[in-house]
Amino acid sequence: MKEGANGSLVVCFGEMLIDFVPTVGGVSLAEASTFKKAPGGAPANVAVGISKLGGSSAFIGKVHLDMVLGHGSNFNFCGIFSQLGDDDFGYMLSDILKQNNVDNSGVRFDSTARTSLAFITLRADGEREFLFFRHPSADMLLQESELDINLLEQARIFHYGSISLISEPCRSSHIAAMRIAKKSGSILSYDPNLRLALWPSAEAAREGIMSIWEQADVIKISEEEITFLTGCDDHTDDKVVLDKLFHPNLKLLIVTEGSEGCRYYTKEFKGRVPGVKVKPVDTTGAGDAFVGGMLSNLAFNLNLFEDEKLLREALLFANACGAVTVTERGAIPALPTKEAVLKLLGKVSPGWKADT
Repeated sequence: MKEGANGSLVVCFGEMLIDFVPTVGGVSLAEASTFKKAPGGAPANVAVGISKLGGSSAFIGKVHLDMVLGHGSNFNFCGIFSQLGDDDFGYMLSDILKQNNVDNSGVRFDSTARTSLAFITLRADGEREFLFFRHPSADMLLQESELDINLLEQARIFHYGSISLISEPCRSSHIAAMRIAKKSGSILSYDPNLRLALWPSAEAAREGIMSIWEQADVIKISEEEITFLTGCDDHTDDKVVLDKLFHPNLKLLIVTEGSEGCRYYTKEFKGRVPGVKVKPVDTTGAGDAFVGGMLSNLAFNLNLFEDEKLLREALLFANACGAVTVTERGAIPALPTKEAVLKLLGKVSPGWKADT
């Protein structure tokens, strides 16, 4: 168990990018005419989420180095591409980590590849739509030699996704980072965060995601990912989840159900925690906020694995983190403080204690 000042440090590994979100809701990407840029990328979102909740976090990844400073924060659809070379996105992202008290000493810069871009919208039918630009992007080019080994060795929890497994050299760097963290006694936390459009094929995505499955101590997946990974249509079937996705080394498997809450599975118990109802504006980053809420609790108390009452409290807190996030646009800008989460919980669960 890690001790000292950074004894609860969560190190997040992977992509950090620029999300472009329409300035009006309920439209498709083709219908949107103006976008607001916001920092994002699932592992970076989790790192900021933990820090904003009062925890200790760090980020390891790679972004673009450009020597020309940027312009404004709003872009029209046609103008975005003409301005990419003029925006110092890489430094902006690194600075955003620092501004949010995330240790950015593990961030590396690349002058040959651009920072990833993602266009995201919540259509009128409630479905999210994604369009990515990353061929290749800087995050795909992180070398094993660029890993901050000291940072990895300090991690109480090492958190990652699957996008960093798609191509070399980042895939090898990802696996090496897992190995270093595990050898140092870290808990390995995995959120596959399936983005099928980024993989060469569905089969490549399935194989890539499952290639590191059995090394994780904690896994968070969505209902859609259960269907994709198992081939079974009934994502609510506990037997499917336990037989096909729960492995002998796993301490905790969480299935998120959007606004309905989440299910949890350990070797000793399983159950469900209801969601916290709010009026959604933008669901971008909700899952990452959930993970941040969960890991911020776990980093301080590994007994969550054995104590179902404490686990349920942590998951309710995580559900509330996701709920607060969907009430604002963007990922990182919408991530909540602990005070905001406790305020929401106080409204929906009057018995909730702020010191939980």
